[in-house]
Amino acid sequence: MQSHEVDYEIFGDDMQIVEISLDPGETIVAEAGAMNYMEEGITFEALMGDGSQPNAGILGKLLGAGKRVLTGESIFMTHFTNQGRQKSRVSFAAPYPGKIIPYDLAQHGGELLCQKDAFLCAAKGTEVGIALTRRLGTGFFGGEGFILQRLRGDGMVFLHAGGTVVEKELHGETLRVDTGCIVAFSPGIEYDIQAAGGLKSMFFGGEGLFLATLRGTGKVMLQSLPFSRLADRVLQHAPRAGGSRKGEGSILGSIGDLLDGDG
Repeated sequence: MQSHEVDYEIFGDDMQIVEISLDPGETIVAEAGAMNYMEEGITFEALMGDGSQPNAGILGKLLGAGKRVLTGESIFMTHFTNQGRQKSRVSFAAPYPGKIIPYDLAQHGGELLCQKDAFLCAAKGTEVGIALTRRLGTGFFGGEGFILQRLRGDGMVFLHAGGTVVEKELHGETLRVDTGCIVAFSPGIEYDIQAAGGLKSMFFGGEGLFLATLRGTGKVMLQSLPFSRLADRVLQHAPRAGGSRKGEGSILGSIGDLLDGDG
């Protein structure tokens, strides 16, 4: 294997963490700010790139950093390495309610396409790149823009998805999905955007103007609660953003906010 072979255990239900066990010399690569805790012997370093091409020059590293800027992520990734003499553990937490998905690239063709913010961490040796959507309509209306993340390698990767995760196996079939509910899919799946229906359904049906169409043979992972949907609902009911107050029934209302420091 080119990727480091790591062991893991997932804890929790709707606010999960994944605990990675590293043998001496092994490394896990994660998005900046994802670490929850680490044991003695683990050291970390912010590096430009995923470390899958250690012999890449300055130009190659800058190119990789530029690709990460396009996905909206930090140009640096954090590398956690076990520098001790015995196995040690480091854990990574999900950024919002949902599930952590372990995915073994070696058992699924060595490649996976995922939405831009789904990647959590991966064994060192995994290439974290980008994939440009081929159709103009997909880029403008697909909910994920022109760019998806492409994960390549033969090790373990860990994704995060909001709410409940549903995995579908397509065998030449077609699946129509809300554009924000796609987490990841294998390279054998063709991704396109189509109108949701007639004009009345598009504007008054509440399902948006466009739906994603997934067609082909391979695996599709879907999420029940995209972060954008969760954020929209929170902002909708935030009083300071013009939403309606959803209190706990206190007769003090906003006066209570002043007393407890929220005002």
